[in-house]
This record gives sequence, structure tokens and C-alpha cells, in this order.
Amino acid sequence: MSVWKRNAVVVAIVLFVGAAVYLNWSYNNQSEETGDDPGKVLGQTSLVNGQQEEDGQTAQTGETGETGETAGEETNQTGYFASARLNRQQARDSALELLQEAAADASADQTLIDEANASIQAMATYTMSEAQAENLITAKGYGECVCFLNEDSASVVVASTDAGLTDSDTAKIVEIVMETTGLEANQIKIIEADP
Repeated sequence: MSVWKRNAVVVAIVLFVGAAVYLNWSYNNQSEETGDDPGKVLGQTSLVNGQQEEDGQTAQTGETGETGETAGEETNQTGYFASARLNRQQARDSALELLQEAAADASADQTLIDEANASIQAMATYTMSEAQAENLITAKGYGECVCFLNEDSASVVVASTDAGLTDSDTAKIVEIVMETTGLEANQIKIIEADP
């Protein structure tokens, strides 16, 4: 019976993560086809005629970023990445909750508890590695990015530039991910996303 419970927990985790990735991909493709703005998030502010509107309230703003972009333009560009991070975190939270329940189950076999704790630690490691890779890629000047890491592969979605990602850019990003995750180059996929 303990093998069945362990397998059920593993299958549930894989299903949650897979569902989150599919929904994220599906939402992004649907938004591109319909021309909807995938960056619009509930409660997000937008700049209209020099006024910033938030939840039905209007406030004057004239602040611009270093590149001369207004806050509304910058928010629209980062919407996909914020949404992707949110979806990733929600999937992880659901999986973590299941693992914590399995680890706290008084009637659970010790091997199941150990495996649940090992999976929790692996998730924490993935989360830290993803954050480190994202921060280093951003620090190299590639703008927004989001990293999806699992046991044997990594996918990195990077905001496209005006000239697009060159082979040199891709090589730099792959090198960063290799250093932070310990994965090989053939296990890393770089995806360019339109802002």
C-alpha cells in the first residue's frame, strides 16, 4: 500500500506541474491568436493620456524609466513573465501542499515520508536555481526572463530584443543556466518571447 501512495503522490505532482505548464502555454498561444494583451493582469495599472488608472481610480503620473518608457508600457512588456512566474508558483504551491500532507501523515510509511521530504527539498532547490538563473540573465542585460527547471531539463523564456537573440546571446544564456543548475547544454532550451 505504501508504494501505491508514493506513486500517487508522484503522479499528482507531475500532473499539477504539467497542467500549469500546459495552461500557461495555451493561454499565451490563445492571446497571440486573438491579439489580446497577455500582459494584462487583474489589478494592474495602465497609463492613459498621462494619467495612471488603478482599480477605477485615476492619479497623475509623469514618471518615466531610464529608457524613456512610461510605467504602463513597461508593465505591458513584463505581463507574460509575471503571469508565468505566478502560474509556476501556484503549481509548486499545490504540489508542496500535497507533499507536506504526505510527509505529515501519521500512518504513512517512513520511506514515503522520506521521499516526500526529498521532493520538498528538490522543489526548494529548483526554486532557488531558477531565481538565480533569472537574476543573472537579467543582470547580463537581457531584460525579462523566466526559467522553468526540473530534474533533467530547463526551459528559459527570454524577452526578445529589437534585433532578436543571436547565437552569441543564446550561448551566454545557456552558460548561465549550466552554471546555476549543473545541467548540460543539450538539456537547456531557450525560447524567445515577444514582449
